[in-house]
Amino acid sequence: MAENQESTTQKNTVTIEETGPCRKKVVIEIPEETIKTATDGQYKDLAKDAVVPGFRKGRAPRRLLERRFGKEVSEQIKLKLLAEVSETAIKDDEINILRDPDIDYEKIELPESGSMKFEFEVEVRPEFDLPKLEGIEVNKPKLEIKDEQVEAEIEQLRKWSGIWALRQEGSPVETGDQIIADAILNVEGAEEEEKLDNIEIFAKSHGFVGPISVENLDQILAGAKAGDVKETEVEVPKTYFREEYRGKKVGVKLTVKDIKWLKPADLNENFFKKFGAENEKDLQDNVLDNLQKRLEQQSRQEMGAQICQYMLDKTDFDLPVDVVADQANSILQRQRLNLLRQGLSREQLEEQTEQLQASSEEDAERQLKMFFIIDKVAEKLDIEVSEEEINGHIAQLAIQQGQRPEKVKEEMTRTGSLATFSLQIREEKCIEKLLESAKITEIAPGKNGKKAKKVAKKEKTVTKAAKKPVKKTTKKAEAKEKKQAKKSKKTTKKKTAK
Repeated sequence: MAENQESTTQKNTVTIEETGPCRKKVVIEIPEETIKTATDGQYKDLAKDAVVPGFRKGRAPRRLLERRFGKEVSEQIKLKLLAEVSETAIKDDEINILRDPDIDYEKIELPESGSMKFEFEVEVRPEFDLPKLEGIEVNKPKLEIKDEQVEAEIEQLRKWSGIWALRQEGSPVETGDQIIADAILNVEGAEEEEKLDNIEIFAKSHGFVGPISVENLDQILAGAKAGDVKETEVEVPKTYFREEYRGKKVGVKLTVKDIKWLKPADLNENFFKKFGAENEKDLQDNVLDNLQKRLEQQSRQEMGAQICQYMLDKTDFDLPVDVVADQANSILQRQRLNLLRQGLSREQLEEQTEQLQASSEEDAERQLKMFFIIDKVAEKLDIEVSEEEINGHIAQLAIQQGQRPEKVKEEMTRTGSLATFSLQIREEKCIEKLLESAKITEIAPGKNGKKAKKVAKKEKTVTKAAKKPVKKTTKKAEAKEKKQAKKSKKTTKKKTAK
């Protein structure tokens, strides 16, 4: 932890003291002379424009102005001095603040005589040293594309372009088939059964019969023929997305009417043309090229995740407690909202709150730490993101979404996500720059482990928490802050500051 600082000029005394992780207390004393000079200047300006009955404009005596406007003038002088002096102290002492100081102006009074002393606390960027950025050891999965993969990819394209064809009369249901059936649902506690006619059902391990999810549906339907009746009972989970079925038993009765199988598209001229090829060999080459690009992109993502993990493992610093709490709260709210959208009741959600809170705090610390690391890497490597680069990435995103680039950018600006998007681009540029000098070793596919992939997913989101003021912290954060505050040094030294 850095030593506390204190400085003084002929006019103001500024004391800076560390009070916890990434937190400083600034104490400022403004001498009487400065207050008097500011007061005289304020009344001089007021006298020029003040209109007082019985006096010509600009001729009213000071004592009368003080009687009529004293309270208002004092408030103006106080606010002006507090703003100017606090800003100067932060700038002159090079305090790298994260957010504007939270000064309680109402509790500070301008004295009739003597100096004015006030204090405030600010959150500052963590101070740390970056690890070695050159020669980071990175494993690169070796690209291996076999003929079987190309054929499997072409087969998938054929299925996507295929049609559902009726199976021959008397043929049984097979896994993956589409079944046209009439269904009857007997919901526990319901007065009447639900009838569903001519619905589509797919013979999958997790399939749906109308609104009901049925496990092992492929096994239940296996061997069934047109006209057969199949029955099962489902215990619907208490967390099911449809409230009317939660925690209830549902009897499912199916009458098979038609059985269809997915007939892949033929390898003909129309099929080749659809995927930009002239013949089967040309299609194979295109598929191989796409697979190589896809695997190369995946490989770069995995290597980028290793870079992130290296930076996290090799960098140790405390985080701003309130900012972590703010970010954790944002993550928690998103998690809660997602679960509500999935159908969980608020009572069920409360049962999971403790677990959600723990995970959100962990995610917040990881995201914030990576944010500060990348910020320092970008500064050291002189990496910036230009307006042209942002527009280029937005154009790519617009193509993927089938929208106009200007509309996508307008939406980002409206939702406040444009700044985050820019930070993500900067992070990608930093990682690419580090990969240029990395020590890369090719390894067999699949040997990088799950850790790096997990990091890549978590670091995709760049925090915006440092831009918003925070009033509350979690209990866990408060305890951590108190513990750290006890350890912080509170000795002060005095020196002159402008």
